This record gives sequence, C-alpha cells and structure tokens, in this order.
Amino acid sequence: MTTIEQPVLYEEFLHRKAQLGGWHGFEAAELPTYLYDFQAALVDWSLRKGRAAIFADCGLGKTPMQLAWAEQIVRRTNGRVLIVTPLAVAWQTIREAAKFGIEVGYSRDGKPHGDITVTNYEQLHHFEASDFAGAVCDESSAIKNFDGVRRQVVTAFLRKMKYRLLATATAAPNDYTELGTSSDALGYLGHTDMLSRFFVNDQNNSVKGMRYRWSKDGTYGRVTWRFKGHAEDTFWRWVCSWARAMRKPSDLGYDDSAFVLPPLQHRLHVVQARTRLEGTLFELPAVGMVEEREERRRTLRERCEMVADLVTGDERAAVWCDLNAEGDLLTRLIPGAVQVKGSDSAEAKEEALVGFTKGDIRVLVTKPKIGAWGLNWQHVAHMTFFPGHSYEQYYQSIRRMWRFGQTRPVVVDIVTTEGSRRALENLERKAAAVDRMFDRLVEHMRDALDIERSKDGDLAVVAPAWLA
Repeated sequence: MTTIEQPVLYEEFLHRKAQLGGWHGFEAAELPTYLYDFQAALVDWSLRKGRAAIFADCGLGKTPMQLAWAEQIVRRTNGRVLIVTPLAVAWQTIREAAKFGIEVGYSRDGKPHGDITVTNYEQLHHFEASDFAGAVCDESSAIKNFDGVRRQVVTAFLRKMKYRLLATATAAPNDYTELGTSSDALGYLGHTDMLSRFFVNDQNNSVKGMRYRWSKDGTYGRVTWRFKGHAEDTFWRWVCSWARAMRKPSDLGYDDSAFVLPPLQHRLHVVQARTRLEGTLFELPAVGMVEEREERRRTLRERCEMVADLVTGDERAAVWCDLNAEGDLLTRLIPGAVQVKGSDSAEAKEEALVGFTKGDIRVLVTKPKIGAWGLNWQHVAHMTFFPGHSYEQYYQSIRRMWRFGQTRPVVVDIVTTEGSRRALENLERKAAAVDRMFDRLVEHMRDALDIERSKDGDLAVVAPAWLA
C-alpha cells in the first residue's frame, strides 16, 4: 500500500532550505522594569531564540540585557549562568548588577559562585560547561578571529550549552565573513559551511586552514571571497535569523530621545620627524607594514612628546599606544600616568583598569587590544590615539567614553606623521564599510521583524510532498 506523504507548507520548505536559525528557547516570564522598551524586546526575542546574538552599540545597555537574560535562564532551568567578559568588565558587571538588586559572583578558579557567575575570557579554561545551563559572551567580538585560540576555547565551551547569548557592539567591523564565527559559537552554520553557502572563492582554493581578511576588493593575498550572485540578500536574512543589530533605539522602531550622543571632535596632529630618511628631501608616505613600523620607531619621541603636551592639565585622559616603547616613554613623560602592558599579570591589568574606571588614576596608558573592550568611561572626555589599521580597535577606543550616558563633548586627538597617512585612509575606508554592513543588517532586520509580527495573518501555501 502506498503511503501518502503529508503536505509541507511552502514557507516551511523555504525556511529549511535557507538554513535560518530556529527557535530553541522559551517565552519570557515577566521582565524587569529597569529595562527600556527596546531592551525588553531584545531580551524577549533572545530568550525565545535560545541561542542568539545582540549587536548593540556602546551605551545601549548590553549589561542590563545580559543580566535580565541570565535571570530568566536561572528561573526557567533552576540552573546557573556564566557571564564571560574582557578584563575588568567583570567588576563593572557586578557593580551594575547591584544597582538592579541582582547578585552576581566573581570567580577566577572555575568554581560557580551563586546562580550567576562572572569571569574573564582569560579564566574560561578553568570552567566546566556542565556546571551551567546558559552562558553569555560579553564583547563577543573577541572570538571573531576564526582560527584564534580564544575562539576555539569559547566555541568548545558553548558547544553543549542549551542557552547562549553573544553581545557586542562590533560584530565584524570590516569583514562580513567573520560573522561565521558568531554563528558557529551559537551552533548554527559553521564558518566554512557559511562560506560555501553564501560566498564564492575566485581562486577555487580550499578554505580549510586559510587565513584571510575582507578588504576593499574582497582580497587577501591569493584568496578572494565575494558574495555569490544570488546570495547577498539571503545572507543578511540568515544573519537576522539569529542576530539583532542596532545603533540606536529607532532601528527597532523605538524612541531615541534618551539616547542622544554629545558632539565628537577629532583633532589631527601631524608630527614632523627631526631626522629625515637618508636620500630624501621630504617625507613620503610609508609603503607597506615594514616601512610603517620603521617610521613609527623613527618618530617615537616626537609623537610621544606631542601626546604628553596634549594631556597636560587634563583631569582625566586615556592615552592609547601600539608599541611597548611608546607606552614606556609616555608613562615617563606624563605626570600621574599608569601603564597597563601585555606583560603584566591578569590581576595587575585588572587592578589598573578598575582604578582608572573608578577615577583613581589620572591618565591611563595602554594598548587598545588590552583595555578597549567593554569598559564604561563616561567620566573621561579626552583621548589620544596613534592610528593603525585596525578599525575595531579605533572604534572601541573611542566608544569607551563617547557612549550613551556621556554628558560632555568628547575630544579625540589623533597624532600621526606624514608618512602614516595611509593608515588614516584605511580607517576611513573601513568606517564606510562598517556603515554599509550595519545598514544592510538593520534593513533586513526590519523586514524580519515585519514578517514575525504579521506571521499569524499569513496565508499557508502548501508545497507538493515530492518538492520537500
């Protein structure tokens, strides 16, 4: 006897073929009143997804959203939640939680401390995933380098976690393909699977084991990745099936009046080297990383002296450097400066970063990759920066202080040389790429929200069983 297969809704068939993330969570219980309306909407959506990412700009309240999400998981499962943060952000999370009457314990040794435990990425390897029902990765862009050790540790920890939340302001600043690392950590398409589905490699090289970065023309060395002809819209719909992005509440249809940023002022200072390269009459742009590094070292004292002059008399200032020699000299030149360097212990780094956050240190000198993630420095309104090629580091450095809740205009002094203008041009190009990416994300996110809200009124179109 022939079995007649059940008809399949055509929309369900398309949904499966599109690899859209499913719903793995639950309906939220009553959410806390301390959340803004857009925050409550994001928490509600992320709980229903079960495994989700929130790409919300700095100062939009990722910490209260994470805490509300964690409380709901604890209530639902009677289990524990681990929040993983960059250095010194754990202390900040505990302080924020206390404001809302939430108890959060801090652990460095791998042992849960209460229903909600917070730790640093540097300590995650001490913890057992089986001790927790859910996990939050704060500033999850830390895992974006798909072959990085940190990504491997985080992804392995999350792999068997039922409830997962990623939160960051900069998901993939200038590389769309880096979104695959977030998808992988959430248990959706892996990085390589994402590439093969949405992108084409013009050189037909294997993706396995390759390093590449999305550049202006989509190239890195011999490897070229670009969207397949039909895939760009499908790609953004797929991202929006597991992520929500916003730079302001109106991106979700809410009021922006409580989230207006003060002015941001950039001041460019071009320093002249006291000694010119042999055989040259005037400074030429540095070509390639080798020449740029040589120029940085050749102009080290001139640039550091300029920075020291710029922060003289400041009540508070953040001074960002890139080389150890820059940090050492800046600390000697600036009265009251405290340096945080890579060779410091995690405890020493955290102590200094917390001290600056509390206002106990006048000038902090450090590298963006050490201190530019997650910290709230609205008490500071002046920073100096030596431009490099990392837009993410530049953006995160600024957003420590230029964030919602800042009441004063923020001044950014960029100190560079004639030969390093290429780095500035590169940052400008990457900034434009970021704007394009967020525009596409927000555009498709609004479409996804419209579809979700009108779902009950949709007509059910049935596909033949043979097509499924």
